Amino acid sequence: MSYSSNAPIDELNFSTLKQNWGWTVAFGVLLSLAGGIALGSVTLTTISSVFVVGVAMVVSGVVEVAHGFAMRTWRHFFLWLAIGVLYIVAGVGAIQNPMLAAGIFTLMIGASLIGSGLVRTYLSFQLPESAPRMAIAISGVLSLLLGAVILAQWPVSSLWVIGAFLGVDLFFAGMSWIGVGFSQKNA
Repeated sequence: MSYSSNAPIDELNFSTLKQNWGWTVAFGVLLSLAGGIALGSVTLTTISSVFVVGVAMVVSGVVEVAHGFAMRTWRHFFLWLAIGVLYIVAGVGAIQNPMLAAGIFTLMIGASLIGSGLVRTYLSFQLPESAPRMAIAISGVLSLLLGAVILAQWPVSSLWVIGAFLGVDLFFAGMSWIGVGFSQKNA
């Protein structure tokens, strides 16, 4: 099928999506299966995720150091060098001891959820009457409670939090893509 250059961009994208709905559904099934596998072994998923993050940090650190050498001033050189070295050290630490890194990441996740839950709950009462204040307040309280559960079980929660979050995210992302694919087929 050929497209005329006068066709609107949205029409071309919609037509392409409609033709390839099966690939979209297949991608969704693959993501959902990956999510199910991740949920089947949350500890292994946590360790694998932290290892990948550690490798990414080392690579980023090397790029930062290389960028530092490209700087023309000493002040910028030392700043980029320091950032790069910190990335490399943290990445190597995450690779060498992924459970310690998972513990630190989990502690940060729990604290972030509590902080965002408190702020969201507070802000929900500052919104005008016409805003969905109750939904935002409930969302804030749920974030607060989830953060409290994570921190109350810390450091044991470090074994499952990252893997569970990744597995749930992959599963629901896959289900979303499946829904998009079938909606494109039926459109």
